[in-house]
Amino acid sequence: MAIEKGDKVKVDYTGKLDSGEIFDTSIHGDHSHPIEFVVGGNMVIPGFENAVLGMNENEEKEIVLKPEEAYGMPNKELIKPFPRDKIPLEQEPVVGMILAMQDPSSGQQFPVKIDSFDEKTITLDLNPPLAGQTLHFKLKVAGIEKAKKDEKKE
Repeated sequence: MAIEKGDKVKVDYTGKLDSGEIFDTSIHGDHSHPIEFVVGGNMVIPGFENAVLGMNENEEKEIVLKPEEAYGMPNKELIKPFPRDKIPLEQEPVVGMILAMQDPSSGQQFPVKIDSFDEKTITLDLNPPLAGQTLHFKLKVAGIEKAKKDEKKE
């Protein structure tokens, strides 16, 4: 049965950049940890979610997502200076270093990159690390749990 909005799915994937570099995968050696999400629940990037619609269990496909279908384009307004003493570091900062920040309202952690720094300030790039990138995915549907009629999203 083809995947529809509201279905809970398990998808194995490998994501690559234009360079061919793998940035993420659910497959580790002989085993995998498929991503699980409800289609239409905005739990994954839009292009990934749209790509699985209509697929069947064990079906495979390769997709290419433009930045607008993935993490969007970088936003210059998300490059912000912070007082150095407010950024706890276990080592000296390095441009390009990835840090984990915590959203004060949700408590969720997200990655940020050091854009620049001086003695008093560290400027952080709060854009998603893959913003502006074209993403290439190889997908395989590992499982489908059909939504009950009252759970379907229109």
